[in-house]
Amino acid sequence: MAKALVFPGQGSQFVGMGKALALAYPNSRQVFEEVDEALGEKLSEVIWEGDMDTLTLTRNAQPALMATSMAALNALEAEGVALDKISLAAGHSLGEYSALCAAGSMSLDTAARLLRIRGEAMQDAVSPGRGAMAAIIGLGIEEVSDIAKEASKIGICEAANDNDPKQVVVSGQKAAVEAATEIAKSRGARRAIILPVSAPFHCTLMEPAAQRMRSALDESEILEARFPVISNVRAEPMTFPSEIVDALVRQITGMVRWRESVNLLAKSGMVHALEIGPGNVLTGLIRRTEREINCSPVGNPDQVRNAALLWTDVE
Repeated sequence: MAKALVFPGQGSQFVGMGKALALAYPNSRQVFEEVDEALGEKLSEVIWEGDMDTLTLTRNAQPALMATSMAALNALEAEGVALDKISLAAGHSLGEYSALCAAGSMSLDTAARLLRIRGEAMQDAVSPGRGAMAAIIGLGIEEVSDIAKEASKIGICEAANDNDPKQVVVSGQKAAVEAATEIAKSRGARRAIILPVSAPFHCTLMEPAAQRMRSALDESEILEARFPVISNVRAEPMTFPSEIVDALVRQITGMVRWRESVNLLAKSGMVHALEIGPGNVLTGLIRRTEREINCSPVGNPDQVRNAALLWTDVE
């Protein structure tokens, strides 16, 4: 039976994530040790014992989330879940790196180093206070794209995350994004909320970060994926190194086409999916997009054991 893995992005982090996995599974603890070594610092201490503000810094949150996802994946393997049964994977924004790491396209230390560079590059691309992001709830991508176009008369404003049929995030210059929220409310949005993020991700303001990532990716070993990973920017499967590098560069400035990625999972026959990592954000987005996909979160030992039993039952 067709199975998929999905990996969360920034916003799912919390202090203490993954610690129970590290205590319960030696191969999960090893993930955090390897990431600490790759970065030359004790990121694990920030994840488990730090404060939320430090963990939420983009340079920390991105490799921290990937590490926690890979620790959960290693725990699943320890419980007997075979990755050769995986048909497809997808990751939301930085989660795409987790998915590619799971598929063997990049090593754990390569993923950690790239995400540290990515986090710093995205943070440095726009001066603090210049950009913003906002979630528009209750309107679809076509309506929000029209709103962003109207707000662009003030400044850069673009659809950044097409998350589900009625949730789209816009990103760009602060005044334009604020204008978009007011336009959205006037057009029937249930809510239009400025998000507590440190930079306007997934819009053209991120072009300097995209250039830095191109250089970093060109210097990294990227291998053919063992199973296809759905590209955020194309909403199509990818396996070959050249297309993976191109997708990861374009992803910095391009829209995360998550709704379409979930549609593709359904069209490909996926009926069981696991959200590998902290939280259950993607589980909710999938439920609201394709109800026939049964998605379960896997971020702590109890969830690992339950998922292993579930997937054994549906072999």
